Amino acid sequence: MTGKKANSGLKRIFTSKTILFFLAVILVVGMIFAYRLYNRIYGSNVELDGKEHSYLYIPTGSNFNDVFSLLREDSLVEDPATFKWLAVKKNYPSHVHPGRYKIEEGMSNNSLVELLRSGRQEPVDLIFNNIRTIPELAGKVAGQIEADSARLVALLHDNSFLRQYNMNRQDAPALFMPNTYEFWWDTRAKDFIERMHREYQQFWEGERRARARRMNMTPVEATTLASIVDEETIHDDEMPKIAGVYVNRLELGMRLQADPTIKYALGDFTINRVLKKHLQIDSPYNTYQNAGLPPGPISIPSIAAIDAVLHHSQHNYLYFAARPDFSGYHNFSRTHRQHIRNAQKYQRALNEKNILE
Repeated sequence: MTGKKANSGLKRIFTSKTILFFLAVILVVGMIFAYRLYNRIYGSNVELDGKEHSYLYIPTGSNFNDVFSLLREDSLVEDPATFKWLAVKKNYPSHVHPGRYKIEEGMSNNSLVELLRSGRQEPVDLIFNNIRTIPELAGKVAGQIEADSARLVALLHDNSFLRQYNMNRQDAPALFMPNTYEFWWDTRAKDFIERMHREYQQFWEGERRARARRMNMTPVEATTLASIVDEETIHDDEMPKIAGVYVNRLELGMRLQADPTIKYALGDFTINRVLKKHLQIDSPYNTYQNAGLPPGPISIPSIAAIDAVLHHSQHNYLYFAARPDFSGYHNFSRTHRQHIRNAQKYQRALNEKNILE
C-alpha cells in the first residue's frame, strides 16, 4: 500500500505541475496576445514619411467604406485591418462626419478612430484676393473648401437668390472682401455666400457706411468705384488721389472715361493700350459713352481700394495719365490740355517699346 500511495502522490504532483505549466503557458500566451492587441489599438499606426501631419478630406455623404478607401489610397495607416476592426467595434460606421481632419505622425488606431468619430475637423484658412470675376472667385473658393464652383456661380448669377441680400448679379462682386477667413472644409456654396454676407454687413457697419453716405453713395456704389481705382494703379499710396479724380468727375457730371471699364466690357484685361476702336463697344460698362458709375463692380476690389474711395484725396485734378517711366505711377492734371500732353508722353513711350495693343 505504501508503494501505491507514493505513486498516487507522484501522479498528483505531476498532474498539478502539468496544470500549472499549461496555466503558465496560457497566461504567457494571453499576455503576449493582450500586449499585441494593446499595441495594435494604442500603438502607432500612422506613418507619414517624416511629415508631422497630413490631412484627410471626407466628402459630404461619405460612408465608412469611403473613409476606409481614402485611408488606404493615401497610405495613412500601416495596418488597415486593425483600424477597420477597431472602427467597427467603436461603431464609427454609424458616426461618419464629413470634413477636413488633421492626421498626425505616430497616431494610434484608437486616436484616429476617436478623432474621426467625434467630427473634430480642422478649419481651413480660406484666402482670396486679386479676383476679377465671379467664376474666378468660385474656382478659388472651391479649391479650398468643398463648395462646388458651378453652384457658386449659379447662385451669384441668380437675381432671385440675391434679392434676399438686396443685390443683383451685377452687384454680387461687392459682397466679397478679399481677406483670410476661417471656414469648415465641408461648407456648402449657399452657406459660404451667407457667411460672406455677414462679413459684408460687418465691414460696412459704422464709419465706412457713414462715409459712403456722406459721398451720396451706397456700399455697392463705393465698391464699384473702388474696383475701377484698383485696376488703375498698382500702388496703394496713389489710390486716394486717383479716387479723388473720379469723385470730382462724378460731382461735376463728367463721364468717368475709365479704361478698366472698357477692358471689362471687352472681357479682356490683358489689353495694354486702349484704342479708339475699343471705345465704340456698346455696353453699360463703357464709361466713355455712359455717364456715372457702371452697373456694378468690374472686379472684387481690395480693402485698400475701398478705403481709398472712402478717404479720397481732396484736390482739383480731373485727369491722370500713366507716367512714361512705366513706374506704375501717374501724372495728374487739372486741364484737358495738360492731360493731352501727359498722355502723349506715355503714348510715345509705348511706341518706343512697340506696345501697340
